[in-house]
Amino acid sequence: MSHRHWIVLAVLLVSLSLTVRAADDVQGFAAMVSPPRFELRVDPGKTERVVLEINNRALGNARYLVRTADWTLTPDFGVQFVDALQPNSCRPWVALERPEVAVPGGGGVRYRFEVSVPADAPRGECRFAIMVEGADAGMSAGGNVSLPVNGRIGVIVYVAVGACAPDLEWFGPAVSTVNGRRVPSIRVHNGGDAHGRMGGFLTGTDAKGISYDFTPADFPILPQEERPVFLTPSTGDNDQPTLTYPVKVKGSLEWSGHKIDIDQTFDD
Repeated sequence: MSHRHWIVLAVLLVSLSLTVRAADDVQGFAAMVSPPRFELRVDPGKTERVVLEINNRALGNARYLVRTADWTLTPDFGVQFVDALQPNSCRPWVALERPEVAVPGGGGVRYRFEVSVPADAPRGECRFAIMVEGADAGMSAGGNVSLPVNGRIGVIVYVAVGACAPDLEWFGPAVSTVNGRRVPSIRVHNGGDAHGRMGGFLTGTDAKGISYDFTPADFPILPQEERPVFLTPSTGDNDQPTLTYPVKVKGSLEWSGHKIDIDQTFDD
Protein backbone atom coordinates (compact mmCIF):
# COMPACT_ATOMS: atom_id res chain seq x y z
CA MET A 1 0.00 0.00 0.00
CA SER A 2 1.44 3.39 -0.98
CA HIS A 3 1.81 6.27 1.46
CA ARG A 4 -1.04 8.07 -0.38
CA HIS A 5 -3.45 5.20 0.37
CA TRP A 6 -2.21 5.03 3.94
CA ILE A 7 -3.04 8.66 4.68
CA VAL A 8 -6.54 8.35 3.18
CA LEU A 9 -7.32 5.30 5.31
CA ALA A 10 -6.13 7.08 8.42
CA VAL A 11 -8.60 9.87 7.71
CA LEU A 12 -11.54 7.58 7.10
CA LEU A 13 -11.15 5.54 10.25
CA VAL A 14 -10.28 8.20 12.81
CA SER A 15 -11.35 11.47 11.20
CA LEU A 16 -7.77 12.40 10.21
CA SER A 17 -7.23 13.64 6.70
CA LEU A 18 -6.26 15.86 3.83
CA THR A 19 -8.12 13.83 1.31
CA VAL A 20 -11.43 12.55 2.59
CA ARG A 21 -13.93 9.97 1.44
CA ALA A 22 -17.04 8.46 3.02
CA ALA A 23 -16.69 6.30 6.11
CA ASP A 24 -17.99 3.05 4.70
CA ASP A 25 -17.41 1.10 7.92
CA VAL A 26 -20.29 2.90 9.66
CA GLN A 27 -23.70 1.51 8.82
CA GLY A 28 -26.16 4.20 7.78
CA PHE A 29 -23.48 6.72 6.82
CA ALA A 30 -22.80 6.60 3.10
CA ALA A 31 -21.94 10.20 2.32
CA MET A 32 -19.44 11.44 -0.22
CA VAL A 33 -18.36 15.07 -0.21
CA SER A 34 -16.40 16.79 -2.97
CA PRO A 35 -14.04 18.40 -3.44
CA PRO A 36 -11.99 17.07 -0.48
CA ARG A 37 -10.39 20.48 0.08
CA PHE A 38 -10.55 24.12 -0.99
CA GLU A 39 -7.62 26.47 -1.47
CA LEU A 40 -9.00 30.01 -1.66
CA ARG A 41 -7.43 33.46 -1.88
CA VAL A 42 -9.51 36.32 -0.45
CA ASP A 43 -8.44 39.94 0.00
CA PRO A 44 -9.26 41.80 3.24
CA GLY A 45 -12.77 43.22 3.14
CA LYS A 46 -13.91 40.71 0.51
CA THR A 47 -16.25 37.70 0.57
CA GLU A 48 -15.76 34.40 -1.24
CA ARG A 49 -18.78 32.15 -1.86
CA VAL A 50 -18.10 28.46 -2.35
CA VAL A 51 -20.15 25.38 -3.25
CA LEU A 52 -19.45 21.78 -2.26
CA GLU A 53 -21.33 18.65 -3.28
CA ILE A 54 -22.86 16.30 -0.69
CA ASN A 55 -23.92 12.94 -2.13
CA ASN A 56 -25.78 10.09 -0.45
CA ARG A 57 -24.74 6.68 -1.77
CA ALA A 58 -27.30 4.80 0.32
CA LEU A 59 -30.70 3.71 -1.01
CA GLY A 60 -32.62 5.50 1.74
CA ASN A 61 -32.88 9.19 2.53
CA ALA A 62 -30.26 10.67 4.87
CA ARG A 63 -29.86 13.78 7.02
CA TYR A 64 -26.49 15.38 7.60
CA LEU A 65 -25.37 18.01 10.09
CA VAL A 66 -22.95 20.63 8.79
CA ARG A 67 -20.67 22.73 10.99
CA THR A 68 -17.18 24.16 11.12
CA ALA A 69 -14.17 22.95 13.10
CA ASP A 70 -10.58 23.95 13.67
CA TRP A 71 -7.83 21.44 12.96
CA THR A 72 -4.19 20.71 13.60
CA LEU A 73 -1.75 18.69 11.54
CA THR A 74 -0.27 15.74 13.43
CA PRO A 75 3.33 14.48 13.09
CA ASP A 76 2.14 11.48 11.02
CA PHE A 77 0.37 13.73 8.47
CA GLY A 78 -3.11 13.21 9.87
CA VAL A 79 -5.51 16.00 10.75
CA GLN A 80 -6.96 16.30 14.24
CA PHE A 81 -10.29 18.10 14.14
CA VAL A 82 -11.10 20.37 17.11
CA ASP A 83 -14.67 21.43 17.88
CA ALA A 84 -13.76 24.15 20.40
CA LEU A 85 -12.93 27.53 18.92
CA GLN A 86 -9.14 27.89 18.96
CA PRO A 87 -7.13 31.09 19.55
CA ASN A 88 -6.97 33.26 16.41
CA SER A 89 -9.44 30.95 14.65
CA CYS A 90 -11.05 32.37 11.52
CA ARG A 91 -14.21 30.30 11.88
CA PRO A 92 -16.14 33.47 12.86
CA TRP A 93 -15.56 34.59 9.25
CA VAL A 94 -17.52 31.58 7.93
CA ALA A 95 -21.26 31.53 7.20
CA LEU A 96 -22.97 28.20 6.42
CA GLU A 97 -26.05 27.86 4.25
CA ARG A 98 -27.88 25.85 6.92
CA PRO A 99 -26.94 23.54 9.82
CA GLU A 100 -28.76 20.47 8.47
CA VAL A 101 -29.32 19.09 4.99
CA ALA A 102 -31.51 16.23 3.72
CA VAL A 103 -30.27 14.19 0.77
CA PRO A 104 -32.42 11.56 -1.00
CA GLY A 105 -31.09 8.06 -1.51
CA GLY A 106 -28.71 7.96 -4.45
CA GLY A 107 -28.94 11.74 -4.81
CA GLY A 108 -26.89 14.81 -4.06
CA VAL A 109 -27.19 18.46 -3.15
CA ARG A 110 -25.09 21.56 -3.67
CA TYR A 111 -24.23 23.13 -0.33
CA ARG A 112 -23.02 26.73 -0.07
CA PHE A 113 -20.81 28.49 2.43
CA GLU A 114 -18.96 31.78 2.37
CA VAL A 115 -15.87 33.32 3.92
CA SER A 116 -15.96 37.04 4.71
CA VAL A 117 -12.48 38.37 5.53
CA PRO A 118 -12.51 41.49 7.75
CA ALA A 119 -11.07 44.66 6.25
CA ASP A 120 -8.38 44.79 8.93
CA ALA A 121 -7.35 41.12 8.63
CA PRO A 122 -3.54 40.76 8.51
CA ARG A 123 -1.71 38.99 5.72
CA GLY A 124 -1.52 35.25 6.37
CA GLU A 125 -3.30 31.94 5.92
CA CYS A 126 -6.62 31.04 7.52
CA ARG A 127 -7.48 27.33 7.92
CA PHE A 128 -10.64 25.57 9.03
CA ALA A 129 -12.77 22.53 8.16
CA ILE A 130 -16.36 21.99 7.06
CA MET A 131 -17.66 18.93 8.90
CA VAL A 132 -20.46 16.79 7.43
CA GLU A 133 -21.83 14.33 9.98
CA GLY A 134 -24.71 11.87 9.95
CA ALA A 135 -27.68 13.25 11.88
CA ASP A 136 -28.93 9.74 12.69
CA ALA A 137 -26.57 7.28 14.35
CA GLY A 138 -26.17 3.89 12.69
CA MET A 139 -25.50 0.63 14.50
CA SER A 140 -22.21 -1.22 14.74
CA ALA A 141 -22.34 -4.80 16.00
CA GLY A 142 -19.52 -6.10 18.19
CA GLY A 143 -20.03 -9.62 19.55
CA ASN A 144 -23.54 -9.68 20.99
CA VAL A 145 -23.70 -5.91 21.49
CA SER A 146 -24.88 -3.28 19.03
CA LEU A 147 -23.62 0.23 19.70
CA PRO A 148 -24.75 3.52 18.15
CA VAL A 149 -22.03 5.00 15.99
CA ASN A 150 -21.81 7.81 13.51
CA GLY A 151 -19.62 8.90 10.63
CA ARG A 152 -18.29 12.25 9.57
CA ILE A 153 -16.27 13.80 6.80
CA GLY A 154 -13.98 16.80 7.16
CA VAL A 155 -13.38 19.07 4.16
CA ILE A 156 -10.21 21.11 4.65
CA VAL A 157 -10.34 24.80 3.68
CA TYR A 158 -7.29 27.05 3.26
CA VAL A 159 -7.86 30.79 2.84
CA ALA A 160 -4.87 32.89 1.75
CA VAL A 161 -5.34 36.48 2.91
CA GLY A 162 -3.39 39.10 1.01
CA ALA A 163 -0.12 38.20 -0.68
CA CYS A 164 0.85 35.38 1.68
CA ALA A 165 2.93 32.59 0.16
CA PRO A 166 5.05 29.58 1.15
CA ASP A 167 8.83 29.80 1.28
CA LEU A 168 10.19 26.25 1.12
CA GLU A 169 13.75 25.15 1.80
CA TRP A 170 14.88 21.53 1.70
CA PHE A 171 17.51 19.61 3.67
CA GLY A 172 18.85 16.12 3.21
CA PRO A 173 19.25 13.60 1.79
CA ALA A 174 17.73 11.00 4.12
CA VAL A 175 16.01 7.61 3.97
CA SER A 176 12.64 7.03 5.67
CA THR A 177 10.44 4.02 6.37
CA VAL A 178 7.00 4.27 4.72
CA ASN A 179 4.62 1.31 5.05
CA GLY A 180 7.56 -0.96 5.79
CA ARG A 181 9.65 0.18 2.82
CA ARG A 182 12.77 2.33 2.90
CA VAL A 183 12.42 5.25 0.50
CA PRO A 184 14.47 8.39 -0.20
CA SER A 185 13.26 11.53 1.55
CA ILE A 186 14.17 15.12 2.20
CA ARG A 187 13.17 17.47 5.00
CA VAL A 188 11.42 20.66 3.97
CA HIS A 189 11.06 23.78 6.09
CA ASN A 190 8.41 26.38 5.30
CA GLY A 191 9.57 29.85 6.29
CA GLY A 192 6.61 31.57 4.62
CA ASP A 193 3.12 32.53 5.81
CA ALA A 194 1.05 30.05 3.76
CA HIS A 195 1.17 26.28 3.35
CA GLY A 196 3.12 24.71 0.49
CA ARG A 197 3.31 21.37 -1.33
CA MET A 198 6.17 19.81 -3.21
CA GLY A 199 5.66 18.58 -6.77
CA GLY A 200 7.94 17.79 -9.66
CA PHE A 201 9.38 14.95 -11.67
CA LEU A 202 12.41 12.93 -10.54
CA THR A 203 14.24 9.92 -11.94
CA GLY A 204 17.04 7.76 -10.61
CA THR A 205 18.78 4.40 -10.36
CA ASP A 206 19.56 2.08 -7.47
CA ALA A 207 22.72 0.06 -6.76
CA LYS A 208 21.57 -2.65 -9.19
CA GLY A 209 21.27 -0.15 -12.02
CA ILE A 210 17.47 -0.38 -12.13
CA SER A 211 15.79 2.85 -13.25
CA TYR A 212 12.88 4.41 -11.38
CA ASP A 213 10.58 7.40 -11.41
CA PHE A 214 10.23 9.17 -8.06
CA THR A 215 7.12 11.09 -6.99
CA PRO A 216 7.43 13.60 -4.12
CA ALA A 217 4.69 13.34 -1.49
CA ASP A 218 2.27 16.25 -1.80
CA PHE A 219 1.46 16.52 1.91
CA PRO A 220 1.02 20.14 3.08
CA ILE A 221 3.85 21.88 4.90
CA LEU A 222 2.31 24.55 7.11
CA PRO A 223 3.96 27.93 7.78
CA GLN A 224 6.98 27.74 10.08
CA GLU A 225 6.89 23.95 10.13
CA GLU A 226 9.37 21.32 8.96
CA ARG A 227 8.20 18.02 7.46
CA PRO A 228 9.70 15.04 5.61
CA VAL A 229 8.83 14.72 1.94
CA PHE A 230 9.00 11.12 0.76
CA LEU A 231 10.19 10.35 -2.76
CA THR A 232 8.14 7.31 -3.74
CA PRO A 233 9.70 5.08 -6.42
CA SER A 234 7.85 3.32 -9.21
CA THR A 235 8.50 1.58 -12.52
CA GLY A 236 6.26 1.00 -15.49
CA ASP A 237 4.98 -2.29 -14.04
CA ASN A 238 5.56 -1.90 -10.29
CA ASP A 239 4.38 0.94 -8.04
CA GLN A 240 5.90 -0.59 -4.88
CA PRO A 241 9.44 -1.66 -5.79
CA THR A 242 12.12 -2.44 -3.21
CA LEU A 243 15.21 -0.29 -3.71
CA THR A 244 18.81 -1.41 -3.29
CA TYR A 245 20.91 1.39 -1.81
CA PRO A 246 22.70 3.62 -2.55
CA VAL A 247 20.15 5.31 -4.81
CA LYS A 248 20.86 8.26 -7.07
CA VAL A 249 17.99 10.71 -7.71
CA LYS A 250 17.88 13.79 -9.92
CA GLY A 251 15.30 16.12 -11.40
CA SER A 252 13.29 19.16 -10.31
CA LEU A 253 11.15 19.93 -7.28
CA GLU A 254 8.47 22.60 -7.70
CA TRP A 255 6.11 24.63 -5.54
CA SER A 256 4.06 27.81 -6.11
CA GLY A 257 5.90 28.78 -9.27
CA HIS A 258 9.36 28.03 -7.84
CA LYS A 259 11.69 25.26 -8.94
CA ILE A 260 14.88 23.76 -7.61
CA ASP A 261 17.12 21.14 -9.17
CA ILE A 262 18.09 18.08 -7.17
CA ASP A 263 20.95 15.66 -7.84
CA GLN A 264 21.54 13.54 -4.74
CA THR A 265 22.73 10.13 -3.61
CA PHE A 266 20.69 8.48 -0.85
CA ASP A 267 22.53 5.87 1.21
CA ASP A 268 20.62 3.81 3.74
